[in-house]
Amino acid sequence: MRARSTRWSSASRPRIPTWTSTSARADNRTTRCFSRPSRLSPVTRPVRILLVEDNAVFREALELLFSLRDDIDVVASVGDGSAAVPACLEHEPDVVLMDYRLPGLDGVQATRAVRAACPQAVVVCLTASAGGREIEALKEAGATACLRKDQELDEIVEAIKQAAETSAWT
Repeated sequence: MRARSTRWSSASRPRIPTWTSTSARADNRTTRCFSRPSRLSPVTRPVRILLVEDNAVFREALELLFSLRDDIDVVASVGDGSAAVPACLEHEPDVVLMDYRLPGLDGVQATRAVRAACPQAVVVCLTASAGGREIEALKEAGATACLRKDQELDEIVEAIKQAAETSAWT
């Protein structure tokens, strides 16, 4: 008994959406995929943050606000600049959100220590009181950005996400 095969004429064949990849192949052929590229943004993991803030009320408020978001994950928080490096080594955050005025090590010293011990972590300073000289010192210590505590949460989150993607000073 012969196996029957189904053949569709080009007019009756269902059209499967395809798109052509622009990536180069060694044989100079294009790659066909059987789905359209999503118009939605790709699913990415949350940015992992270490909070270094001496004001317990502000630190807990930030933890609470960040916990309401899907794109930020606070992996640890400490209230002292000298506790930043051990926490960074233990939790391996993407971004260290650092206050400027801290007990133990100040923001500049703690930034320098974190960048030396955890070079993969990006430091973003969040302060109410840093002036031009302090901001320049933070930049020289390895901070990627310096934000004000009175900025909108969405602005802070966007700066954190941008810092996680690139380490250029903004």
